[in-house]
Amino acid sequence: MTRNANKVNLRRGCALLAAALSAAPALAQEWKPERNVDIVVNSGAGGAADRQARFVQKSLQALPGIPSITVTNRGGGGGIVALTYITQHPGDAHYLSTLSTAIVTNQITGVTKLSFRDVTPLNILMREYVIATVRIDSQIASTQELLARLRKDPTSVSFGFATARGNQNHIVIGMIARAAGVDPKVLKTVIFASGAQGLTAVLGGHVDMLVGTPGTALPQVEAGKVRVLGISSASRQTGKLAAVPTFREQGVDAVYYAWRGFLLPRGATPAQIAFWEQAFAKIVQGETWKKDLEDNAWADDLRGAAETRKHLEAELELLSRMMVELGVIAR
Repeated sequence: MTRNANKVNLRRGCALLAAALSAAPALAQEWKPERNVDIVVNSGAGGAADRQARFVQKSLQALPGIPSITVTNRGGGGGIVALTYITQHPGDAHYLSTLSTAIVTNQITGVTKLSFRDVTPLNILMREYVIATVRIDSQIASTQELLARLRKDPTSVSFGFATARGNQNHIVIGMIARAAGVDPKVLKTVIFASGAQGLTAVLGGHVDMLVGTPGTALPQVEAGKVRVLGISSASRQTGKLAAVPTFREQGVDAVYYAWRGFLLPRGATPAQIAFWEQAFAKIVQGETWKKDLEDNAWADDLRGAAETRKHLEAELELLSRMMVELGVIAR
């Protein structure tokens, strides 16, 4: 073969390689849902995860080319029921499920062997801080009064939260206990299947306080039925939470936020992941979604699949250490 022929073949090879590389993004977009998409919620109806799923359902359904979308609540086991269900549909991207801190904390506390490594983390969509809510006629009028009660008798206040031991709500309860100088393990806590159930219990006088996400409580705050004692943000928030003092400014070192997103079954292909990443990137630009964020006191925090997996690995290390320090789990 002559030198000129070698050069021609080399050029042809380079051209074919360039064509293949340029086609790769197009190939990654070839998958699309062909039947109903089921969004599986890892808690009961009415809670933060349920609202997250239903707002996303509405936004995704408005995109062209997406078939019907349903929302199915599979609460129980602090998210384990939903996670188990999703693992039964490997490689099927017609199933999405809500992703929350519980997928890490359930592994740490040992209530399940399933972890985020058994599914395909898709994204983190938003973050939200944790608030402590009491009935409007509660004798606990401030965080300082709460601390005083706990110092006198750690069992005198019942804390409700959803949906599993060791999650973001439980961690903030532990931070409050630490500020009061009491052992978090002796506190009286009640776990609910959803934040909505917990708030109903507060309104009914069955528990003294709900520690959970703002979106669940805001309608009752606006109706004048409950009062928010504090929020776990580093500084005061804007919008509907502007008047709520932080725990930190009340002497409680409780700064933490929950992250919420979605996952796919294990074995999701690059094409499936790319499709859903593009779909979510579109909906977060819409005015409807921006209003949903404001109404629920959510903060926009979109992260793709690769970044989400890195975040989960980091959270596993952080939360393992934090829960031991707070006495939520034994060393």
